[in-house]
Amino acid sequence: MKIAMIGYGKMGRTIERLANEQGHEVVLKINADNLETFTAENLKQADVAIEFSQPEVAYSNIMTCLKAGLPVVSGTTAWLDQYQEVSDWCKTNNGAFFYASNFSIGVNIFFELNKHLAQIMSTHQEYQVEMEEIHHTQKLDAPSGTAVTLAEGILEKIDSLQGYQLQEENKKIANNCIPITAKRIGNTPGTHVIQYHSAIDELEIKHTAKGREGFASGAILAAQWLIDKKGVFGMNDLLQLS
Repeated sequence: MKIAMIGYGKMGRTIERLANEQGHEVVLKINADNLETFTAENLKQADVAIEFSQPEVAYSNIMTCLKAGLPVVSGTTAWLDQYQEVSDWCKTNNGAFFYASNFSIGVNIFFELNKHLAQIMSTHQEYQVEMEEIHHTQKLDAPSGTAVTLAEGILEKIDSLQGYQLQEENKKIANNCIPITAKRIGNTPGTHVIQYHSAIDELEIKHTAKGREGFASGAILAAQWLIDKKGVFGMNDLLQLS
C-alpha cells in the first residue's frame, strides 16, 4: 500500500514507522513547510491518504485528496462542523472517506462499553455521570474528540441529559449535563474515565493509552480496508460493531 501522509507531526511519523515495518510505503509527506508539493499530480502516486493535520486546515486537506480521486482516512478532530459537506461530496461523487476521533481498537471497544453502561444507568437516575480526560500538553482541542464521542454515546442512551459541557476541575456538577474535566499533562498519550456516582457508591470505567502505536496501527488498518470502497465509513464499519 502506498500512502500519502497529510500532516507529518508525531502521529504522522509513528504511522510512517509502523507502515514501513508492515511493508507499506509513505510516498508523500505533506506539512506546513512543503505545501507546494500538495498537488493532485503528486497525490496520484498514492493508493490512499492518511490525514492527521490541524482543525483549521483539515477540511481543505481532505477535499484536496478526495478531488484528486484518493480515498482519505482522517483522524483530525475539532473540524466536524464541515463533516456533512465531506459526506455529501463523497455520496455525490463516489468518493471514499473514513473518519474516526480515535483509531485505537481498545478505545472503540471502550466506546461500545460506554454506551452499554449508559443504557443500564439510564434507569438509575440517582447516579450522576462525569468524565475526565488527560492528554499531552500539545493537544489543542479540549475536550478531546474522544471525550466528545464518549459524551455523545452517553447522550444516546440517557434521555434526561440534554447536553454536555466542559467544566473546570473541581467545579460543582451542573444539572442536565455531562461535566468533562480536560487535563493536559506532559507527554500523556490519552486517558479517559467515565464515572457514575451516587450518595452510596461509584462506578467507573477507564481506558488508558500506553503510546501512539495503537492509534497509528488502527489508522493503517483503516487505510487498507478503505481502498476500493466507496462511501463514508467509521470504526464501527471496520470492526463490525453496533
